Amino acid sequence: MDHPALSGLGTADPRRLLGCPAPAKLNLFLHVVGRRADGYHLLQTAFRLLDWGDTLDFTLRTDGEIRRTSDVAGVPAEHDLVVRAARLLQAHTGCRLGADIALHKVLPMGGGLGGGSSDAATTLIALNRLWDTGLTRTELQTLGLQLGADVPVFIFGCDAFAEGVGEALQPLELPPAWYVILSPGVSVPTAEIFCAEDLTRNTPLIKMSDFAASTTRNDLQPVACNRYPEVKSAIDWLAQFAPARMTGSGACVFAEVASDDDAERIAASCPERWAAWKVRSASRHPLYEWL
Repeated sequence: MDHPALSGLGTADPRRLLGCPAPAKLNLFLHVVGRRADGYHLLQTAFRLLDWGDTLDFTLRTDGEIRRTSDVAGVPAEHDLVVRAARLLQAHTGCRLGADIALHKVLPMGGGLGGGSSDAATTLIALNRLWDTGLTRTELQTLGLQLGADVPVFIFGCDAFAEGVGEALQPLELPPAWYVILSPGVSVPTAEIFCAEDLTRNTPLIKMSDFAASTTRNDLQPVACNRYPEVKSAIDWLAQFAPARMTGSGACVFAEVASDDDAERIAASCPERWAAWKVRSASRHPLYEWL
């Protein structure tokens, strides 16, 4: 993603932060290794950040109000993680300022790409700067976990090996890569997949140092494919070109390919009933230096 607006942030108009990126993520693998007494699942996964995602604009308000100024289909403002993130930061810090927030959605909802979580993380990072609330990266990660298990990795800001419910993060060094991502046109509710009786919950633990050489998988994929046949169809089609896998709880699927040209060619040949994108990896979150 190219974000020219970022170069002038805090100079031309200190009351506004425009074009703040909220990048997508992939789960290169996702193992369910147990379940806590409170029902939360214990995971191991590798998060890969992408150079592609949503953007948000923030305008300072002095009356303390939080307003979402853009429509998001099917998501009332009161339920939007962006609004909830802003109010959480406000309440946690006692800040009396507010903001108008415009969310420009690119990522499909219910796709396993972390769009809502990334939007929430960018909101916390940007408003921490705009309001000068002064929280550290670690403090924001802890706060973000209250909004969802995927929020902390976007605040962490780089590719990561994750354990626990997804919040125990270690930096992961990965070479740059190109991916093809398909959206099979269905939205897969995360809770439905994690609640499924046929979900594998006892995959053996692996070490970060050897996960690339291990036989990994996405434990949620068989469950999603059984309930949403279009996800399986997308995986089967993409697997003609490169090993394909579902990300997160679905519905999007991905494959790593050798080059920009390969990604372009495969995405262009995608069946019309699906959406396809060529994307590249990003070693760091575009707002990494803000914390």
